[in-house]
Amino acid sequence: MEKLWKMGRLMLCAMLLAFSCGISAQAAEETIKTGVYAGDIDLSGKTVEEAKSAIEYYVAGLNSVELTLLAADGNGVSVTAGELGISWANTDLAEEAFTVGRTGNVIQRYKLLKDLEQESMSLPIKLDFDVDAINTVLVERCVPHDNKPENVSLKKLEDGTFQVVDGKAGQTVDVEASIDKVYTFLTEEWSQIPADVELAIETTGPKGSAEELAAITDLIGSFTTSYRTSGSSRSANVENGAALINGTVLYPGEEFSTYQAVAPFTKANGYYMAASYMSGRVVDSLGGGICQVSTTLYNAVLEAELEVTERHNHSMIVTYVDPSADAAIAESSGKDFKFINNLDYPIYIEGLTENKKLTINIYGKETRPDGRLVEYKSEVLEVIRPTSDAVYADPGQPIGYIVTESAHIGYKARLWKIVTENGVEVSKEQVNSSNYKVSPRSATVGTATGDPNAYNEIMAAIGTNNIDHVRNVIGILTAPPAPAADDDDD
Repeated sequence: MEKLWKMGRLMLCAMLLAFSCGISAQAAEETIKTGVYAGDIDLSGKTVEEAKSAIEYYVAGLNSVELTLLAADGNGVSVTAGELGISWANTDLAEEAFTVGRTGNVIQRYKLLKDLEQESMSLPIKLDFDVDAINTVLVERCVPHDNKPENVSLKKLEDGTFQVVDGKAGQTVDVEASIDKVYTFLTEEWSQIPADVELAIETTGPKGSAEELAAITDLIGSFTTSYRTSGSSRSANVENGAALINGTVLYPGEEFSTYQAVAPFTKANGYYMAASYMSGRVVDSLGGGICQVSTTLYNAVLEAELEVTERHNHSMIVTYVDPSADAAIAESSGKDFKFINNLDYPIYIEGLTENKKLTINIYGKETRPDGRLVEYKSEVLEVIRPTSDAVYADPGQPIGYIVTESAHIGYKARLWKIVTENGVEVSKEQVNSSNYKVSPRSATVGTATGDPNAYNEIMAAIGTNNIDHVRNVIGILTAPPAPAADDDDD
């Protein structure tokens, strides 16, 4: 009996062992063979889902790997692989790994499994990157390191002669070519460790030579305006703008943007708060008065007969030039004054300020006949006068507060170019046309008070849009109370 019991125990153990081995064999059949890797990741014994998770975890870790993009002049721009839009490209890798040792005939499978016992098999993890993300990084973080070439230029000396200033080569990022270089490096060469990536850099030599600039000998255009009535801040802005333009050399075919030359309108760039036009009203802004510089330059350009490519009149009339002879620039509305050097020789622009007068001189090579004279005449087509006042309530100021602005007459005008040769008119052509808004005399009036009756009275006065009437009402409301009469004793 005891013998039978022992035999039964042995049979039961054998059955359990067989069952356990069967389970292990079945589990092994559902996992990746030993010795199979994805890159450096050991996938041995992992299910397909476990393998995917391991690879995804690895790729996510690459997001923080730093790369240095070598921009202009060797400036290194540090970015992460994540900022360049890294992603896992061959997402079927886990399934591919699972098929290792499971395809082919019995002999092929047996041989492969024996080989894996001696040497592991590594399947490459392929990566992809977002081209748009690469473009954004290049434009926003690498292009700012570009150095544009500095052309050979001139410096005017105190004795009136010119000194040649040597130019300097520039370096710029070729964005399209750099996208290809970065993408190719990251997808085909990158070892997934911190690395330097060379960008496509273009080197451009300076334009011009001393021989070309030697042609600048003549004053071909000049114009002067006065700013004698301007306060200190506006005067400083005019002088700063003239200084920023002064010394500009423009080669044949080059376009000059006044806005780009004098911007940005910041304190750091030398500007102060001063009056300027905005939406038909006079407001203080940084750089107020800069349009006198662009206007003076415009008239000098006309005198030199250069090609004007963009010009805008002011919203309201200005007093330092005739109607239609102005040129406004404005950051808020995108106004600019631009012109092209359409001559065969370079030109030099000089900006001078003295005794509250602004002069713009343009030097070049005079090729026009001696008897040729160019004159510009303004023609006013219509005058539009304001018919009423405009009064605005300011609840942030107390009753008694009033600030007025003068009226601006509206105009329609045009500018003519008249050419004479030896005293005989040979041509007359319209240069531009301009419309200037009419702006009524206006006042901003305080309405803050704790007295409801006073508030109603001032608001009723404002509603008449009559500044004189508003002043009378303010005078009444703010007059001190009359002294009480003394009672006579009997």
